[in-house]
Amino acid sequence: MGRSRREGAAAPAPSSAALDRLPWRPCVGVTLINPRGLIFAGQRIDSEVPAWQMPQGGVDRGEAPEAAALRELKEEIGVGADRVEMLDATPDWLRYDLPPEIVPRIWGGRFRGQKQRWFLMRYLGRDDEITLETEHPEFSAWRWIDAETMLAGIVSFKRPIYDKVIARFRPWLA
Repeated sequence: MGRSRREGAAAPAPSSAALDRLPWRPCVGVTLINPRGLIFAGQRIDSEVPAWQMPQGGVDRGEAPEAAALRELKEEIGVGADRVEMLDATPDWLRYDLPPEIVPRIWGGRFRGQKQRWFLMRYLGRDDEITLETEHPEFSAWRWIDAETMLAGIVSFKRPIYDKVIARFRPWLA
């Protein structure tokens, strides 16, 4: 006998027509590199399996994407704007859809996925200045990795976006 929704059963995946009507959540991502061109990767704190990603997060209403990217760095890894140098950005929004079964569980089921602007920044600080012990921790561990390792470690539905981001920023990467 199945569980009722009240008892914790997952909400059903929306139909493809319902998904098509949902918007993408505005988001930014940061490819933070060290002087050797290695990429910052954080292990998501909310994942039961290894899920490494670059810092990213939503854009607040009225917030410019670059400002959101700098805010996300501060919130996620304690790195302020004075510790980074802006190098490049994707010229357009890049979109990805969530797998349908995940949509009801994330962002209240209001979005089909995300549209993202990505920023490449060089880290100017010391490794011991990076902290994961923030007000709302998102990562349990972090490391500097090369682009191929980053691509190999990202969840499959984000892979096309990461491919485009890495291709755009390739001249600066190890």
